[in-house]
Amino acid sequence: MSDTKGSSRSPARRPMTVPRLLEKKARGEKISVITAYDATFARIFDDAGVDVLLVGDSLGMVIQGRDSTLPVTMDEMIYHGAAVARESRYAHLVVDLPFMSYQPNVELALKNAGRLLSEGGAHAVKLEGGAEIAPTIAKIVSAGIPVMGHVGLTPQSVHAMGGFRVQGKTREAANRVLEEARAVAEAGAYAIVLEGIPNDLAREITEAIDIPTIGIGAGPHCDGQVLVSYDLLGLTPTLRPKFVKRYAELFDAAKRATETYVREVEEGSFPSAEYTFGEIRSENGSEEPAEKGDSETAPQKGKGYGPR
Repeated sequence: MSDTKGSSRSPARRPMTVPRLLEKKARGEKISVITAYDATFARIFDDAGVDVLLVGDSLGMVIQGRDSTLPVTMDEMIYHGAAVARESRYAHLVVDLPFMSYQPNVELALKNAGRLLSEGGAHAVKLEGGAEIAPTIAKIVSAGIPVMGHVGLTPQSVHAMGGFRVQGKTREAANRVLEEARAVAEAGAYAIVLEGIPNDLAREITEAIDIPTIGIGAGPHCDGQVLVSYDLLGLTPTLRPKFVKRYAELFDAAKRATETYVREVEEGSFPSAEYTFGEIRSENGSEEPAEKGDSETAPQKGKGYGPR
């Protein structure tokens, strides 16, 4: 089976689904999750074998340069979700419901969850909260829309929490987070993100509920892990959370490449002959001697020709 976009993706790989994620927990297999915000990164991560692509409202911080996720809108989530969906072939695609798109009432939540699937290409939606949001989860699930929950450090409640702070550090606080996770699972969520909580609390929750737990800053005992792609790839030079392992330093690599480009433009060494389209034809219709990059060998439109 060939891929129409020239991918080397294995035809043996099956798309990830909600039932398959539940099966992975039952078999003790870890689940990989990474955030994606556009088609290019979606293609990279999908080809790399990631189980779940999360279009997070974290885009407000890493894409838009804001200091929180709160200003992100439904239209923005739909836009980025649709972009990711275009290049996601195998990964399960989850899109965040942004701040105030589900909190006011259940009807609004259901409508917006439906939009993320019908307009944004999502397979499931994610929302934050515990017992107070359980009826909303149940309603969305009853409409046939899978829901991933999110407890612990919930970024949409950053002001109520007094900042991005670890949650559940005392036994009393840990019990609250545990009960929130149970409420989310009992409401019908198929998975839950545990963010910014102690390792042993994450293990306790993972053992207490039947649905997969996806950790971020929650230690190694969760059923899976999620990282913000820009953190993982080293694209955030001034932001280095304790829980993030940087698997590359692409900010530095991209900066060096751009510096080289600027230098070559300024000194006139770019574009060289191999990156040009040759000479004008002579008056009698004959062609000038062909050079590498001449019109007969140049890329054609739709195959890398010209600005996009």
